[in-house]
Amino acid sequence: MTIHVHEHCLRMARREDGTPWWAAFPEPTSTPAHIEPQTVLELLEQQEHVDHQPQPQKFLLVDCRRTDCTGGTVSSSINLPAHSFYPTRKSLYALCKQAGIQKVIFYCGSSAGRGPRCAAWMQDYIDEAGGDLQSQVMTGGIRGWVRMYGDRMMDGYDEKTWKQLLSETGRT
Repeated sequence: MTIHVHEHCLRMARREDGTPWWAAFPEPTSTPAHIEPQTVLELLEQQEHVDHQPQPQKFLLVDCRRTDCTGGTVSSSINLPAHSFYPTRKSLYALCKQAGIQKVIFYCGSSAGRGPRCAAWMQDYIDEAGGDLQSQVMTGGIRGWVRMYGDRMMDGYDEKTWKQLLSETGRT
């Protein structure tokens, strides 16, 4: 199977000396579980309909995109760019434990590079710390989400941006 890599992703993936950005960090050993966008949508909808009362969320969505974080993000996501994630995974773990989060769901543009790498680093740390938190990757990334759901459960959705991005990527 061939994965189409976008030109802007190639530029962002390399440091000035030509090495990949992730080369400065240990190679992850975990293979995090995948979660389908439909399951993420169900989690979001359950959270939204709990008697219209704010409830502690049992999951956290992490958008790993950096400068390509355009067109919006899945509702309630936080943006932790992959390039700076590794040093912050311990803090994220501590925050999730304190908040009662049970799973951290990562995604990037297509969940074929940055999202899985960050999810693996997080799962490595969870395994090391002995926690019951689970790290997962949303299949298809934000592009897959937008293809399936459009602006549904999106914050900052920009239709014009998505029409352009999806036409440039040739259904990637």
